[in-house]
Amino acid sequence: MSWSELFIHLLGGLQVTAIITAASTVFGAICAFAGGIGKLSPIRAVRWLAAAYVEIFRGTSLLVQLFWLFFALPFLGVRLSPMGAGILGLSLNIGAYGAEVVRGAIVAVDEGQYEAAKALNFTGRQTLWRIVLPQAIVEMMPTFGNLAIQNLKDSSLVSLITLTDLTFTADNLRNETLQTIPIFTLTLFIYFGLALILAGFMRWLEAKTERMAGRVKAS
Repeated sequence: MSWSELFIHLLGGLQVTAIITAASTVFGAICAFAGGIGKLSPIRAVRWLAAAYVEIFRGTSLLVQLFWLFFALPFLGVRLSPMGAGILGLSLNIGAYGAEVVRGAIVAVDEGQYEAAKALNFTGRQTLWRIVLPQAIVEMMPTFGNLAIQNLKDSSLVSLITLTDLTFTADNLRNETLQTIPIFTLTLFIYFGLALILAGFMRWLEAKTERMAGRVKAS
């Protein structure tokens, strides 16, 4: 096969990888905010639950987490599709790492901001959502960008739970054609291109959050 023909055969896997990465990054961000804010909750049970989530998913292998969700969970009566298990596993994993980023950024907000909100009679929830988070998000974005790219690379592990992503497709194509060097060279460049696109999007998002935080401080 020519390089162009090989690339066309890889497009199906590329689409699956893009979908998994996008979905798990979004859901992972939701998990990160839930875990990070939960660890700062005044309610002890919420703090413990958030801490348990973060420590379990940061302290165990992502591959084992995927295997557990796809192969072990059915024995408990819950069966997930390969796509569902892949997105859920990646989301929970990146969310656990992101939770510490969220917690640290919130804690780092200047104490004067809390005092100003208190002087304006803001409730704790209003202070968090209107004052603290818009500023903390700016501090989170560079690390979130790195986590998103790491999540893209980690998505290749879903090939081991029978999901036909880019890595799975490339390996099958290699077995069929025995063109190892062209196939995996193309696969490397595709992942690199996806990482560049994702990094560019995260930089744009970072700039947008900086402008938003500037308006919050000015007000």
